[in-house]
Amino acid sequence: MAFNLTHRHGDMSPGNERTDFSALLRELDDRPEDEEHNSVAVTHESEWCLSVSRGGYVVFEHLEDGGERHMRDVPASQVIALWRSLAAGDIAQLESEPWIQGY
Repeated sequence: MAFNLTHRHGDMSPGNERTDFSALLRELDDRPEDEEHNSVAVTHESEWCLSVSRGGYVVFEHLEDGGERHMRDVPASQVIALWRSLAAGDIAQLESEPWIQGY
């Protein structure tokens, strides 16, 4: 399945089986005073997206159909596991997580 990465400053790149999700997450460590550029994301070709902001705030949503939900204080290891599930197209696994409705 195809997926894309959205980097901290908004540029996008295609993902692949060698994608370093840890490096994507580490982008949030640079310049913490920059509040305008404070999230990174992975978007599956199905338009499901998982974005992460500093402090482990994760939003899971369908970019066309909505259905926004979130979790707070998600540790880095879990963020990476969530991204891997999304990259693999395992939406059912993601939907089973303990999301809170809305942003």
